[in-house]
Amino acid sequence: MGKLKDKMEGDLKLRGLCANTRATYLRCAEAYVKHYMKAPAQMGRTEVRDYLLLMLEDRKWSASTYNVHAAALKFLYAHTLGRPEEVAWIGWMKVPYHPPSILSGEEVERLLEALGTLRMRAVVMAAYGSGLRVSEVVNLQVEDVDSQRMVIHVCRGKGDRDRYTMLPQRLLELLRQYWRQERPRGPQLFPGDKSGQALSRDAVGKAVVRAAAEAKLKKRVTPHSLRHAFATHLLESGTDLRTLQVLLGHKSIRTTTRYAQVSPAMIRKTQSPADRLRKTAVAKPGSERARRRRAA
Repeated sequence: MGKLKDKMEGDLKLRGLCANTRATYLRCAEAYVKHYMKAPAQMGRTEVRDYLLLMLEDRKWSASTYNVHAAALKFLYAHTLGRPEEVAWIGWMKVPYHPPSILSGEEVERLLEALGTLRMRAVVMAAYGSGLRVSEVVNLQVEDVDSQRMVIHVCRGKGDRDRYTMLPQRLLELLRQYWRQERPRGPQLFPGDKSGQALSRDAVGKAVVRAAAEAKLKKRVTPHSLRHAFATHLLESGTDLRTLQVLLGHKSIRTTTRYAQVSPAMIRKTQSPADRLRKTAVAKPGSERARRRRAA
């Protein structure tokens, strides 16, 4: 895409989109250009429509994947090329919600034990113990860990929002052990292999998948599974939804309430209205038939 790619990246920055979203939109735009082998300025509504339909039929995109590609093309034409009429018709597919599989505390312990390095155990414990997204964990800096107040400062989380979350004692002890052993250089708490760069999310993902297989966990496990477990276990222990929303950094409380839907413990604690009925209101088998015989 050449200069157009640079312009689009600049436009994405000016709109305040985070680095991950910018990279995703650029990849989607490049895939569109590669498919037609033509400059986007030479194409329009017809090509966009045909491309999205073809990708749905041939690659069987999920609704969420479709929405990301549609959003990228909508941005490309509406903002970078200044031709919003070409993409004004694009709508969004409804993404079905599938409750995630929640790891139990015992399964989290098995996962931690199966991780090969102290660094990865610290990373996973941060995701579970503090409810951090994997991108937030790998971008932590040493100064973000406040052992005096027992909090972690999450700088520029999702939506570029800062927040504080808890620093559990077990995580603090693990971080201190990790620090003594590896002495990471630079501001990053978890530096990558290249100097000046943070540990990659892909490296964390692969380590978690390997550890889950080693621990013989039957559930699908990703780094985000630890954040799901954090939220569900707090909710089951009595943490209110508003506090949980702040800890997770959710913009809307509706996102947080989903965890109430996936927690079996919350369901078990809720009393059915049937159990509040007076026992005398529950007829015995055959009682109605007997009453009719007596009345006759």
